[in-house]
Order: sequence, then structure tokens, then C-alpha cells
Amino acid sequence: MGLIKTAVIGAAIYAGVKYITKKDPITGKSVVDDIKDKAPEWIEKAKDYKREFENKSTYAQEDLGI
Repeated sequence: MGLIKTAVIGAAIYAGVKYITKKDPITGKSVVDDIKDKAPEWIEKAKDYKREFENKSTYAQEDLGI
């Protein structure tokens, strides 16, 4: 049973890797390429959310007198 389970998991991982690295015939880009292109934008959004959260927590602490 363990061998079959391992084989199925391995096949699923292999198929997933093949899918995300396969180039689109129209654009010539893969899913990984799209993620790499959008990563800096996502990092900036995450930094903005962090700053917003820190500001809200600072104001909440001031309101509580901490």
C-alpha cells in the first residue's frame, strides 16, 4: 500500500511541475514566469499591509494607554 501511495504522490508532483513549467504556445510564458513577473508587486502590497497593520496596532495601543 505504501509503494502505491508513494507512486501516486510522485506522479501528481511530476504532473504539477510539468504543468507550471509548460510554456504557453501563444505567449511563450509559463505559470512560473508569470509568478516571477508579479512577485515584486505582491511584495510591495504585503509591505503596505504590514505598515497599515502596524499603524493600526500603534493607535490601538495608544487608545488603551499601553
